[in-house]
Amino acid sequence: MPKKKILIIEDDRSLAGVLEYNFANSGHEVFCAHDGMDGINQARAKSPDLIVLDLMIPVIDGIEVCRRLRAESATRDTPIMMLTAKAEEADQLIGFSVGADDYVVKPFSVRVLQERIKSLLRRRERINGPGEDTVVSGEITVDRVKHRAWVKRETIDLTPSEFRLLDTLIRHPGRAFDRSELIDSALGADTLVLERTIDVHVRSLRKKLGTCADAIQTVRGVGYRFRESTNAET
Repeated sequence: MPKKKILIIEDDRSLAGVLEYNFANSGHEVFCAHDGMDGINQARAKSPDLIVLDLMIPVIDGIEVCRRLRAESATRDTPIMMLTAKAEEADQLIGFSVGADDYVVKPFSVRVLQERIKSLLRRRERINGPGEDTVVSGEITVDRVKHRAWVKRETIDLTPSEFRLLDTLIRHPGRAFDRSELIDSALGADTLVLERTIDVHVRSLRKKLGTCADAIQTVRGVGYRFRESTNAET
């Protein structure tokens, strides 16, 4: 099995060195960048399987780096784990809103970080798991194999978390999911995130669905569901 490639974008060279050493010892191929622009360039050149991204980095900050990577077809599906000293809920929500898949607050345990990286990599592989490859509901189409979604035959650019969320909902029309269930199904049971994170993903997903945004219905006091038919009222 080929080694998974991990790109570390971290300006603290001592921390980057510790991470590089531990990830390499775990069997990964590791690359390091120490500013945002170099990180973007290496992501384009190396095609990593996962990116560990610090927020407070020079030249281009981590939020903008994440936003740019999500805008490019070559990196829009690459799992991104954000590292930051900012522990406020608002900071986490901003990180997830621009496409981060996980968010780790400094200081952290390297062993725990490695386990969460394993989880992200497993989650990426599960996208092509059991079940029908393509689901069509009204004017929305989701293809697991191509990891793409369409609205009215137009491709929509989704982050990996948004794709998993849409894929989960569209495969169970009419079923009401509470937020914790969606965290487990769409983001991973071992992901440590706020329940409000799902609301951020849903708002972003609805915006990208455009005129089909009402396909995702809010279930008051519970969470969300995908409408059962294109004629259902919202």
